[in-house]
Order: sequence, then structure tokens, then C-alpha cells
Amino acid sequence: ICNSVENKIYVHLNYSIPCVRLLNATHQIGCQSSLSGDVGVLHVLESEANLDWVLQNGPNPPYMVILDSTLFTRSVMMKLKTGSSRVAGVVVVAPSSNPAEGFSPHTTCPNENSGVYSESYDPALAHCNVTKWNPLGNGLSYEEYDFPMFSLKDDNDTQAIKQCYYDHNHVVNGSSPRYPLCAMQLYSHMSAVTDTATCMRRNGINFSLNPVCDPLGDFNVLASTRPLNYTDKGHKTGESVVIAAARLDSRSFFFDIAPGAESAASGFVTLLAAAHALRNATQDAQPNRTILYAFFQGETFDYIGSSRLVYDMDNKQFPLDLDNVHSVVEIGQVCIILLVLWVHTDPVSRRNSSVNEEVEKLIRNLNSSALNLSLSLQEPSFSQPLPPSSFQRFLRARPIPGVVIQNHNSSFTNKYYESMYDNAEYLNMSYPPNLTPEEQLEYVTDAAKVYEFVFLSSQVTQMLYGFLVKSNNSWFQQIVPSDFAIHLRDRPTNFYVGVTQQHSEPTLLVQYLLANLTGTTVNITQDNCQNQREDEDDKESKHIYSYMWVQGAAPPNSTERVAFCVRSTVRLSKALSPAFDLEEYTSKDYSTWTESRWKSIKGRIFLVASHELEVNFPSKTPQK
Repeated sequence: ICNSVENKIYVHLNYSIPCVRLLNATHQIGCQSSLSGDVGVLHVLESEANLDWVLQNGPNPPYMVILDSTLFTRSVMMKLKTGSSRVAGVVVVAPSSNPAEGFSPHTTCPNENSGVYSESYDPALAHCNVTKWNPLGNGLSYEEYDFPMFSLKDDNDTQAIKQCYYDHNHVVNGSSPRYPLCAMQLYSHMSAVTDTATCMRRNGINFSLNPVCDPLGDFNVLASTRPLNYTDKGHKTGESVVIAAARLDSRSFFFDIAPGAESAASGFVTLLAAAHALRNATQDAQPNRTILYAFFQGETFDYIGSSRLVYDMDNKQFPLDLDNVHSVVEIGQVCIILLVLWVHTDPVSRRNSSVNEEVEKLIRNLNSSALNLSLSLQEPSFSQPLPPSSFQRFLRARPIPGVVIQNHNSSFTNKYYESMYDNAEYLNMSYPPNLTPEEQLEYVTDAAKVYEFVFLSSQVTQMLYGFLVKSNNSWFQQIVPSDFAIHLRDRPTNFYVGVTQQHSEPTLLVQYLLANLTGTTVNITQDNCQNQREDEDDKESKHIYSYMWVQGAAPPNSTERVAFCVRSTVRLSKALSPAFDLEEYTSKDYSTWTESRWKSIKGRIFLVASHELEVNFPSKTPQK
């Protein structure tokens, strides 16, 4: 009966995505509601000029503001932020197509204080003084808001919410609306406050069973062309390694919406394709130098993954150390529709003649390879720092030769950097109507054509489709274990790094893809495979190889999958900032980002009556 009454009073919001609170060494960013949720009268914002009703003139504050994405600008949001006493919350209606003018809620200088370009390294290059890499960045993701914010799809439910406003709250001819009014309640209370040092201290009080925040982090995915013994840490005499790197993560303003098509996927899919293309060549004849493929997690938040690997190498917690690193080749944003890529280098380390010589060799070798691929590689025509990149964390440790390959000369060409619009649509991942999911999986889009032409890899189409359209496709299902396959979703992958308690979907997918593309199938039992051995007497293979039992495909005219074992050099390594192992929560050297915990994320709309109709029972007066 109670549920029936509640359903008659409230309409609950479906598919609402909140903005959550994040903290670092100095402050907090993001949004939250009060403990019991925040309630406000609905107001659909039709223009920026209409803000006066919310901030000054409206007779029924506080207001729950609903705005379309065209009004989700810094100008509007800063006015709502400063007038927060009359603002109960904000709901942003996500459009069905990307805004043509571009949108980036990130800063103009990503990871400004955590890369190599500091006042001590070269003051002329610090703080993006030479190049503003993300000129469209409005910084909204790095502001703190004293009210909850949610994102809703532009669907029938959202239209019903707007209709509730027009039926009950809309101002006609300047007259105030009459009760009952349409109201909304948003719940997104965050447990952590102030900064990371504060929340980590509260986590530790009396060994708290209710932590208030968790460090951001995940796992890096690594693989080498020559097996490495992971029980033997530290320097390897005579070992020379080229690190081929890409980042795995992205973000947007709202939690759980981080499509990262160009900022993340274009780079790591390219590296996966390159690793696959090099598999046979490196297995048939080992090159003079080992290639270490490194897919870094948490790079959006002050280079969590790369700083951790550098730290482990520097402290003999990895099978190699920095002396073993010959050079770094990093693949960044490389949406290569025009078949032109830019090779960025560090002007400071190149002042060292030996480093400069190796960098020039790298560029010559890359140019030679590009000629065979009809791909043009160019260098910027003026001296500028490296764009935001994992390579910068290696340079903070020592001068190492290296290049960063991007699709831009100076500022990003990505006009949706770290936003919900950096998606499949932006990469022209469009499909003809009426295709089945299997036909979509095999359909080669314009974006995939270029990658397949350059890397001669037929898997690129499936990888782009799996990460940017739907991860529970048949090819991804074949190359993962059955207990992971059930968690793949009929939606794009979310590339937000998340917290350290769990492996993210992108990490596990890249782990299985890299094993499939670079490893070999071995004819051993499921028991031996899952116990990391070739047979019952094998005690050594687990130190240099990893074994994965994947569910495989079903043969024609059968529903039973044929599972098999993949042996590879793929490993996961911790992508947790050293600041949390060192308990240096105010560190200026390492990432200190944490995510607040919360209990309930939900929203609902309902009609409210005038306060004049509320019955106030007088308190009893004690008799004399």
C-alpha cells in the first residue's frame, strides 16, 4: 500500500547521471546534495537572461534549474554558483547530437602542475606559457558547487518533466504561477569534505568501517616482446627497452559518462593495432631492444599510472629500472583522417647532445616507416613543450629520449576534450540504418578505414565498435572469460578511472585484447591454464607468462562455445599514486586525487502545495 501511495505522489527519474565530489591535496571539486536530498521548484531555463527569475525575482525559491546543453556554459554556471542560496540544484539535458561549436569542461592546461614543465625545469615553458593545449577548456569540471547536478537524456521522461513545469510553473504574462507547483528532489550526498588529507585521516580514525573516500586508481596493462621475470626486480644488465605507451582513461563533467573516443581510445586502439602488426615480426626474430607496451590508467588525474611505473622502476619494484629504458614512444590523440601526424619532442632534454642524437634517430626511423604506410609525419616548426603526456613523468625522473605522436601541431584539434561529446559520433562512427548488431560489428566506418589502411589490422573495426558503441559484441565475448563476459554492456565503454577497489572495464578489455593480439594459443587443460602453468610439474612459467582461459566462439550450427587458453606476456601493474603508499596526502610530486563515497544517487519530481495550507499544531502549554 505504501509503495502504491508513493508511486502516485512521485515520479522517479530514470537514467540520471550525477556530478560527484573529488578531492586532492588542496581542495575539493564537484557537486553534492544535503544528507536528505535537496528540493526545489522546477524552473526550465530558456535563456541566460532568464536567470533573473531564479537568482532575484522568482517568488518560490529555491529553484531546481533545468537547462539544455547550450546553456551549460561557464557564464551561466558561475552565476548559478554565486547565487546558490536560491538554487537547489541543476539538471543538464544531454543533446542527441554533439554541439558544433565544441565543448570542453576541462582546463586550458591539462595536468598543469604534475608534468615536467615547472619553474625549475624551464620557467619559460611552465604553465602552458607557450601553447594553450585545450583552448576551449572552460574549467567547469574543476569547480566546486554547493548543490547537486545531474545529467538526463533528452527522452520522453525528460519531456514529461518539462511538461510538468509548463503545466504548473510557467510564468504567463508576468504573473506568478499558482500552487500546486512542480518540484524536484535530488539525492547525491557526498561523505568526504575539504581535501584528501582530511578524508584519509577520517578513513583511519579507529580503523573506520565506513571510509569516506577512496584513492583514484586502477591497473596499468603491460606486455613485452621478450618475457620478463616478474619475481626478479631491479636492473637487468644488457637489457634495453623501448616503452611504447598510450593512456587508457578519460573523464567528463558527469560521473559514468566518459566516452574518451579521441582523448583515449584513438591512442590505445592504435597501439593495440601496432602491437598486433608487430607480433609475428618480433616472435620470428627478436629485435635488439625489447618493446614494452604500456597502457597507463589514471593519466587524466595527474598521471597516476605513469608516475607509479616510474616510481616502481626507481625503487626496484619492477623487473626493469630506468637505466634499462632506452626511449619512450607515446601515442596520444591520433584521429588520423587526414593521414598527417605530428611528432612532439622535449626541447629541454634535447639540449643534452646524446639525448638529442637518439631523438633524431627515433624521428628518422619513424619517418622511414611512415613512407611505407603513405602516412605523413611532421615536426612542429617552432620550439614548444610536449603536450600533456605520460612521457613527461619519465622526464621528471631523468632525461630520456622520446617522442609523443599526436594529430595536432599546437593546440588540440579535439574540440570535445574530456567531455561527454568525445564519442563515436565525433569520430564519424556512423552505421547505415537497419544493420543487425553483427553487421555493425563487421561494418568498416570511415574512421576504421584509415586505421586499417595504416596498420593493416582487420581487428581495428571491431575494437572501435566494442569500445565506442557496445562492449557486449560477439568478438569481445570470444576473447574474455565467461565470468567477465556477463558484465559487458550494450553501451559505450566508460573510461573514467574509478577507485582502487575494482578493475575497470577498459583495463580488463585491454588486458584480454592485448593477450589475444600478441599471445599464442596453447593446448593445455582449463585447470592448468587457470593455475598459471603448462602442466602439473611446471613451477616457473607463471613468473614470465600469464595464462587466460577465454570462452571462445561457438562453431557453426552449435550453441556450445569452444574455450581455449591464451599464453602471453601481458601483466597488470598497480596504478595507484605513490602518495597513498607513502601516506603523503599533501604531496606536490604525485597525484592525490580521491573520490568521495556516497549512499544514494536518485531524483524524483512531485507537486507541492502552498505552505499556507500546512497545518501547524500548537505545542501544549504546561498547566500551572
